[in-house]
This record gives sequence, structure tokens and C-alpha cells, in this order.
Amino acid sequence: MNELSYVDITVIVVYLIGIIIYGISKSKRESSEDYFLGGRTMTWPIVGIALFSANISSSTLVGLASDAYQTNINVYNYEWYAVVVLIFFAIFFLPFYLKSGVYTMPEFLQKRYDKRSRYYFSFITIIGNVMVDTAAGLYVGSIVLKLLFPETSSTVIIIGLAIAAAAYTIPGGLNSVIQTEVIQAVLLIIGSCLLTYFAFDELGGGWNAMMGKLDGMLAAGEVNFGNRAEEGKFIPQNANEVFSLVRPSNDEFMPWWGLLTGVPLLGFYFWANNQFMVQRVLGAKNLNHGRWGALFAGLLKLPVIFIMIVPGVLALLLFNTLDISELNYPLADGTMCQSLSDCPNLTYPVLLFQLLPVGVLGLVVAGLMAAMMSSVSATFNSASTLITMDFIKQLRPEMTSKQLVRAGQIATLILVILASLWVPVIEKVSDSLWGYLQLVIAFTCPPVVAAFLLGMFWKRANGNGAFVSLLIGGACALFMILSLKYDLVIELNELHFLAKANLLFVISLLVHVITSLSTKPQSEEQIVEYTYKKEIFTEETKELASLPWYKNYRILSVVLLVLTTVLISFFW
Repeated sequence: MNELSYVDITVIVVYLIGIIIYGISKSKRESSEDYFLGGRTMTWPIVGIALFSANISSSTLVGLASDAYQTNINVYNYEWYAVVVLIFFAIFFLPFYLKSGVYTMPEFLQKRYDKRSRYYFSFITIIGNVMVDTAAGLYVGSIVLKLLFPETSSTVIIIGLAIAAAAYTIPGGLNSVIQTEVIQAVLLIIGSCLLTYFAFDELGGGWNAMMGKLDGMLAAGEVNFGNRAEEGKFIPQNANEVFSLVRPSNDEFMPWWGLLTGVPLLGFYFWANNQFMVQRVLGAKNLNHGRWGALFAGLLKLPVIFIMIVPGVLALLLFNTLDISELNYPLADGTMCQSLSDCPNLTYPVLLFQLLPVGVLGLVVAGLMAAMMSSVSATFNSASTLITMDFIKQLRPEMTSKQLVRAGQIATLILVILASLWVPVIEKVSDSLWGYLQLVIAFTCPPVVAAFLLGMFWKRANGNGAFVSLLIGGACALFMILSLKYDLVIELNELHFLAKANLLFVISLLVHVITSLSTKPQSEEQIVEYTYKKEIFTEETKELASLPWYKNYRILSVVLLVLTTVLISFFW
């Protein structure tokens, strides 16, 4: 089932070696700006594709297919909602980010508030990069390679992948990362389209055939919903309910209120505050290219449901009863997976090995591995930027630009080791990779989002309010995590993770407001320079009047919103 031909192996080896060489050849490291932000020369297609590729990484591919196999099609809400968040980001936040000339998001918090918020947010972001983005990418790579080389130790595989990803990140910086991401994005899209095509071909029909067979399986009770019935959770009764993006309040994955509140909260952090993503836009050559790139990334997110989520449903129809014990893939308890219901994270790899022909399989597996490397290298670069610019440069301001680059390279090496050590924890935490990713973000992002939103739109927000709310919000998040492990508060544990995110957000907002009102206002310079005001919109309107419509980001935003509305109306 999981054996590769010599042709596939050759394709994989040649591709991976080629992408490393290409990444190194695109390195820019003459200065810290070159190394960490690619010299701020990125045009909008590069920015948009790099954003898309960094988001639709190997871990996302595996996570989306896994949740689709479990009939959680409403995972697509995270994808289309990115359009709304990116438009908001392009209108309000991006102009301030680029105008300020910052390298990192924590650095921007210092400009609006003070150093305390900068250090706290930078520390939390570095931990998140290791626990979420980097470790998840390595985990996906270990899944696929463990299937191909079952006799090889998972530790050896993870270390090998980390070293390969670091091979061009350490010498090359952001430009190497982004240039390779563009190639990965193209290959991922082509591979996903091919996989969808072969899956429908195996089914023997198109969309209607898929919906009909899904209806039949649901009616016959052939879909494993785990303990959903016992826990009183929502269970779809037909194919239309499976593909509905709006679920009732007892849905275990994303109830309707979570779509209205939790999804935009997590999405705002991921696209507008997360160093891992925003760093690509900080490298744009100017504001227009940054905005166009952000909108282009949103456009690329729309077809994801057809080429990355639908294959998971097709796996449910085609391979629900497939015996995968011969894969020798171990579960957390030491037993081996018998079916995809036991280990849904294997959905995407099983689709690859079962459906793709010789040569094509090697190319797509190579693309998956390269995408993992690209995603991991991107997190290495963003985290090393945080360590270098938010800590080392602050402690050693006399360091030269080249010394800062060297410090970033050493920081990357340390991150490689830490991320590799964290990978085994992921499967113990959650049987859904996508669930793990969202769970970690739900606990870490609410205090940060509150600080950014209040800082941008409320003049009275000050450094004391930001710092105290970040600390208390972080303490509350830690308490929730400990409660999950030790059953400290049963009622709290029973809350949906999106409800916990909302609760943390409200607590952080209230603490920020109360503390700010109780202490001295921020300096007038910080308020004027980093708080949105109506005059900005008015001045921008005059500037946009001289541009043709296809260069006016406001018009493009409306067009993108219309396309998004039309698409999601089919699945509402």
C-alpha cells in the first residue's frame, strides 16, 4: 500500500535536493533587513502566494482532509473567513505596520504601548511558533515518511526533516523562504487538483455521485461518529447537512455561535497579528503591493473546499473499511491503526498512496515534503527574527547588521532542536491535527487580539492596560489548560474551546479598559501615529481616485467579498 517505485523515489530525491539548492541560491543576507524581510522588495503576486503557501502548508493539508473525513466540513469556515479578515487587515492595520518600519509584531506593540508588551508578546509568539507551526509541520512529515520507511525511528525522521528545512533557512533568510514557498504553492495546488480528480474517478462519478453515496452511508449507519451520540452532539443525517457550513449549537467542532465569534477571533490573530504570516507582508515593496498581495491570498483560499476538503469526504466513501494495519502506524497507546477511523490524520497520506499513479505519486509526495520544509523554514525564520530583533538587539544594541544575521542563524538552530523535541507531544494531545492547531491558538491569541484592536481604535488604551491584560489573559489561559489536565473546574472543561477563546477575549478587553482608565494616558505622539482616525480614510480616498479600478484595493475588496458570498451561499 505504501511502497514507492524507483521512479517515485527518484522524483522525490531530485526535487528535494533541487529545492534546497534553489533556496540557498535565492539567499539575501547582506543586511538584517535583507535577511529578515527579504530587503522589502516583494511584489504582490509573491506576497499573496507566499501567504497562501505558508497557510496551506503540509499540516493544513493533512488537517483539513482529516476533519473532512470525520464530516467536519465546516472546517472550511476558517478558510473563507480569511477573506474577511485579510480585507480588514489591508484597510486598517497594514498601513500602520509598513509606515512604522517594524520587523516584528511585538515591535509594533512597543511603538503603540511600551517594551513590556513587546517582550511578553514576543516570548509567547516564539513558544507558539515552536508548539504550533514548526512542530506540526515536522509531525506531518514524520507521518508520511514513517509510512514509507516503517523501520526507521520517528526521531531520526524528525531530525532529518528539521535539518533539511534549516539547510536553506539558516543561510538564506526570508527571501529564500518566500521564493521556495511560491514553488511549493504551485505544486500543492496542482497536486491537490490531481488528487481530487483521481478520487472522483475512483468513485465513478462527480459531485452528485458523491452526495448520493454519502446519503446512503449515513442512512445505513456506516459512518463512525465516535461518541457523539452518547455526548448529545450533533450528527449529520444526510449529505446536505455534512456540507452545511452552519451547524447547530451542539456541534462538537464548530457550533453556529462559534462561527460568528470564535472563528473571526482566531482568524484575526492568525492573519493580522501573527509574526509567521505578517512577516511576508512586511517584506512588500510598498503599501499597494502589500494590500494587493493580501487580497490575492484571500482569493486563493476560496477553492480550498473543492481541492483540499472534498478529498477527505471522498476518502470516507472510498476507504472507510480499508484495512491499513499493514502500514504499521502506531497509536498513542502503542497499538497499531486498523482503519482510518482509528487515526484520521492518515487520511491524506492514504489518499496519496491509494489513488496516484507512479511518477505523479512521487511528485506529490515530494511537494508535500517540500511544503512541510517550507512551512517549517518559515516558522524558523519568523521565530529567529523575533529572538534577534526583540531580545538580542535590545540587549546588545551595538551589534552590527551582520552580527544580527549570525545571531538569527544561531537562534534558528536552537529552534530546530526545540521543535523536534515537541513533535511527539502533538498526537498525545489530540487525535485531530487541525483540532490541535486551533486549540493552541484559542488559548494564546485572545489577549493579543484585544491589545491590538484597542490600541488601533481606542485612543485611551495605554501601556499599563495592555501589559496587565496580557498577563491576566495569559494566566487565565494557563489555568484553563491546567484545568483540562487536572479537572480543576469541571464546568469550565465542558465549555467548547471557541467559548473559552471568547471568554478569554472578554476578560482581556475588560482588564485592558479598566486598567487604562485607571492610569495615565499614553503619549500624544503614540496616539497620533498608531491610532486609526477618520482623516486617514479621507486622505486615502483622494489618493485612490487617481488609480484605475483594478488597482483600487477597495474595489478589489468588494469584488472579492461578492465572490466569497456567492461561493459560501451554496454551502450555507
